Amino acid sequence: MPVININEPRWDQNTYWGRAKHFFTTTNPCNLLYSSSELDKAKEIVTKYRNGESLNLTEDEIWRAKHLYDSAFHPDTGEKMILIGRMSAQVPMNMTITGCMLAFYKTVPQVVFWQWINQSFNAVVNYTNRSGDSPIPVKQLGTSYVLATSGALITALGLNSIVKSAPPLIGRFVPFCAVAAANCVNIPMMRLKEIREGIPVVDKNGNRVGNSQVAAKSAITQVTMSRIGMAMPGMLIPPFIMNYLDRKGVIRKFPWINAPLQVGLCGLFLVFATPLCCALFPQQSSINVDSLEPEIRESLNKLKLEDKCLYYNKGL
Repeated sequence: MPVININEPRWDQNTYWGRAKHFFTTTNPCNLLYSSSELDKAKEIVTKYRNGESLNLTEDEIWRAKHLYDSAFHPDTGEKMILIGRMSAQVPMNMTITGCMLAFYKTVPQVVFWQWINQSFNAVVNYTNRSGDSPIPVKQLGTSYVLATSGALITALGLNSIVKSAPPLIGRFVPFCAVAAANCVNIPMMRLKEIREGIPVVDKNGNRVGNSQVAAKSAITQVTMSRIGMAMPGMLIPPFIMNYLDRKGVIRKFPWINAPLQVGLCGLFLVFATPLCCALFPQQSSINVDSLEPEIRESLNKLKLEDKCLYYNKGL
């Protein structure tokens, strides 16, 4: 049986392309097609291998199980994640929601409905991919959801009223502005407990040193930037294409093509943008000890560890 480090991704996570390869694998929408029993089997293989049990499997088979495990189970809690909250569901879910937001952005009922759908989905994703193993209180979930949805609606409706006299192309960018604004509210609010209590930081051997609020803020900033970057290609490029088709009269001649075409374009861009933006920052991010809280540094001194960096799961 091959000897591999199954506790780390297959590719070097210190390089951008190594992280990109990892996320192209874990965000693959095909992972959603595996049954619950197949996912449990993958977890069983990973668990047995970690425990040093003998397995009659090839290296590729072990890695296949590891990739499937990473796509469906939370890295901190080990729990099976909600189907639509998994990163492998990002492309099919986001292409549908984003395409419809871009197609139906002119009237108030359309804006309210699709922004509400988008923030409901984002709330599920943010909760599912939170960092650490601490539960999020129901009150905090509700507050985050209401604030993010309100922020998105205020931004979208407000900008729509401002750009009424602007060229049609400008109005097509309003949904992206609303999504970006909502991400800046939703993610920090959903993970407010992490900001207050900190997230686990570990040494290079995986030993937990303590909880850090500084690491939590860094993790949330990275995730927010990744999410906005993830949305940019699918929300900023299709408007140019649709505006061109509109000027040529294609949309008037074939009005039924509006939503399907925008959904398809968003899907095309998200297939690449999702893994490439997830890879912007390492999943196990590092942070210099000197920038952490005094109690963390004191814990390191007590444990007589000479590590200059500690590590934390930033979440997705």
